Amino acid sequence: MAKLSIRLPDKMKQFVDDQTQEGQFADEAAYIQDLINQDQERQKEVARIQAIVDAGIASGESDESMLDILHSLKDQRNKSA
Repeated sequence: MAKLSIRLPDKMKQFVDDQTQEGQFADEAAYIQDLINQDQERQKEVARIQAIVDAGIASGESDESMLDILHSLKDQRNKSA
């Protein structure tokens, strides 16, 4: 495993220490690894949502009114329930 050395302001270092002392994490490295994992998952979710937005934009405008779209969605939901 690779080693990473970072400098933190005193308040941030104390915060990391508090997280490990409370027993949530075995040590500082486990805490930092968890933060990185969370950020990776967040970035995946942002990319997934962006792809949905891009697909929506690329699909163009609908000829249906908003009310028609809402009724259609409600009908689909009722059929699947």
